[in-house]
Amino acid sequence: MAGKRKRKNADRRPGIHPRNKYADNTPDFGLLASSYPSFEQYVFYSHDGRPKIDWTDFNATRELTRVLLLHDHGINWWIPDGQLCPTVPNRSNYIHWIEDLLASDIIGVSKSDDDVIKGFDIGTGANCIYPLLGASVLGWKFVGSDITDVAVEWANRNVESNPNISDLIEIRRVGTEDITSQVEELQTGGSAGLRRSYNGPPVLLGVVKDGEIFDFCMCNPPFFETMEEAGLNPKTSCGGTLEEMVCFGGELAFITRIIEDSVKLKHTFRWYTSMVGRKYNLSILVSELWNVGATVVKTTEFVQGRTSRWGLAWSFLSIARKITLAPSNNKIDRNNLSFMLEGLQRHQSAFHVLQSVESHFASGGILCKLDAASFNVDVFQQNPGALLVRGTLHEKTSSVPGLFPSIFQHLEEFLTRTFRTGKLSANLSR
Repeated sequence: MAGKRKRKNADRRPGIHPRNKYADNTPDFGLLASSYPSFEQYVFYSHDGRPKIDWTDFNATRELTRVLLLHDHGINWWIPDGQLCPTVPNRSNYIHWIEDLLASDIIGVSKSDDDVIKGFDIGTGANCIYPLLGASVLGWKFVGSDITDVAVEWANRNVESNPNISDLIEIRRVGTEDITSQVEELQTGGSAGLRRSYNGPPVLLGVVKDGEIFDFCMCNPPFFETMEEAGLNPKTSCGGTLEEMVCFGGELAFITRIIEDSVKLKHTFRWYTSMVGRKYNLSILVSELWNVGATVVKTTEFVQGRTSRWGLAWSFLSIARKITLAPSNNKIDRNNLSFMLEGLQRHQSAFHVLQSVESHFASGGILCKLDAASFNVDVFQQNPGALLVRGTLHEKTSSVPGLFPSIFQHLEEFLTRTFRTGKLSANLSR
C-alpha cells in the first residue's frame, strides 16, 4: 500500500509447492527409463514423442514411485501388491506446506528438548512415505502409526532400508487392545456437536504416549465409506487396502475423530493437520474446528494433474499478539511489521479492515495504488474475532524506510480505535 490494497485470493487455484523438487521440473520418464531398466518396461511413447506410462497399471505407478524416491531423494523403497502407492510430488507438497506452517509467526514456538522437528504420521501405511520424505529432505523426526501387521512390517522394512535416516523414524503398532480409558471417556463424553460415527481403532488418544510432545501430526485419511466408492476412478491405479481406503463414515468421520482427539490433547501438538478429499467436507470440518475452540485454522489446496486434495490445519496455541519478524544481525527487522486486531465482532471482516486502512492513508494524503512501490499492507483472517495486519516495506532507498515503523504504529492505533469503539459503521457510510 501506498501502498497497495492487497487481499488474499482464496479462489486462486494453486499448483505445486514452489519448494517442491518437481515445481520447475516434472519427472522425466525418458531419463528414468534410460537409467532404470526396471522402469523402462512400463514406458511407451505417444504420437508426439513424449514418454508416458499407463496410470491404470499398479506395477507401473509403483515402479515410478520407487525410482523417483531413489533417483531424487536417495530413498530405498518398496511395497507389496495391493498396498496404497503414493505419488511423490503430491506427498512432497504436503510436507512443504507443513514446513510453511511451522515457519509461520502466527502462533508461538513450543519448547522442546532439542531443535529437531518431530511429527506424527497417522496411518503411515506400508509405504511410510511421509516419514521417509520428511526425514530425508528436512531431517525431521517421525512416529508413524498403523493398525495392520503388513503395514507395520513393510513400513519398518522401508525405514531399515535407509540406515542414514532410520534413527529418525519410529513405527508404532496400533490395535483395538490399545484403547485406553481416555478414549472410552471421549466416546461417552466428547465435545458437543461433533460427529461420533467413527468406531475404529485409536487415532491419537491411546497412541500418543504420556509426556510426548510433537510439532505436528499429519494424515492421509481413509477417504471413502466403501471399496466400491474407492474404485470409481478408472483412470488411475494407486492400490490401497480396505484399512487404508475405507472407514465407516468416510473421511468426515475419521477427521472428526482427529478433531475430537485434538480437543483432549490440545498443546501436545503445535499443529494438527490432515488431508481432505472433498471440498464439501472441508467447509464442515472448518466450522467444527471453530466450534471446539481452535485458535487458528488454515487450509490449502494440493493439485496434481486433474486431482485436487485439500490440506486442513489447526492449533489450540495462543496467537502471537504482537509480531516483529526475526532480527537480522542483532537488528530489528523494521521492514516487516505486524500486529493483531482482536475482540472484533463477527461481521467485522478482513475486507472491512482493508477499507479502513485505505481510508486512513487517504486522509493523510497517501493514495492506494496498484504498484505497491513503497509498502504493502495485508490483512489475514485468523479466527472469528481476530485478524492479523502485516506491513512489508519494499522501497528501501526512499524516505519511507525511516518513517515506516511510525506510519505502521499510527495505523495500529487508528484501527484499534476504529474497531473497538464502534466507529466501523460510520467509517463505511462516508
